[in-house]
Amino acid sequence: MKLALIQHDVVFGDPEANYRKVEALISEAQENAEVIVLPELWTTGYDLTRLDAISDADGETTKHFISTLSKKYQKYIVAGSIAKQTEAGIFNTMLVFGPAGELLHEYDKAHLFRLMDEEKFLTQGSRSASFSIGNKRAAGVICYDIRFPEFIRTHMVHDQQVLFVVAEWPKARLDHWRALLLSRAIENQCFVVACNRAGSDPANEFAGHSLIIGPWGEIIAEAGEAAGILYGEADLDQVDDVRSRIPVFQDRRPEIYDVQ
Repeated sequence: MKLALIQHDVVFGDPEANYRKVEALISEAQENAEVIVLPELWTTGYDLTRLDAISDADGETTKHFISTLSKKYQKYIVAGSIAKQTEAGIFNTMLVFGPAGELLHEYDKAHLFRLMDEEKFLTQGSRSASFSIGNKRAAGVICYDIRFPEFIRTHMVHDQQVLFVVAEWPKARLDHWRALLLSRAIENQCFVVACNRAGSDPANEFAGHSLIIGPWGEIIAEAGEAAGILYGEADLDQVDDVRSRIPVFQDRRPEIYDVQ
């Protein structure tokens, strides 16, 4: 699986500017990738107080935009996440598209991050994070979700081989970002493909350092802080080999894990 992670410096509160930037970046990335990944809230950034005005109604504008590009280039696109406005509230929603332009999956962020006031403006989701890329099983989560290993494990026990993470992770907690992602790869014996944003907004400086990590916990590729595209490859056949060497999933004892 050839990967391109677009570490986008999001234009704060300006979806039209972000669509233009991302269209150019996807055009560049597609030449050397089968799967393209975008960061969290890449259309708006964390302009939460204006989401009523700038969020995407049912995600329709972004869905059409990404569908057109995935079909044009015949690529899978894990289209980060967007602020999707519905009758039930505004969700932080991951979108995944296939190479025929088809919408494969939507996932609404389950864990809202209070340090950035998400719970004041967004509605928490309850969808499954699992999907498939071709015949490969995957899961996709959003930023703060990686601090909840029990949530991720409930997905990875179903033979998922790769965990996609999209984020706007602050620079102040870069060490946490790297440690948590490495832990999720090692404990689940899977590839972790984590796309963070670059740059800053009026209240935050972001870490960049998008990562591709193998199932032994080895770092295959890592970006720096600057905006750009991170390329790397994941041989998903390695997952079965690693899981056969240390049979963590066979040795689980879930019947004793719910301790009262």
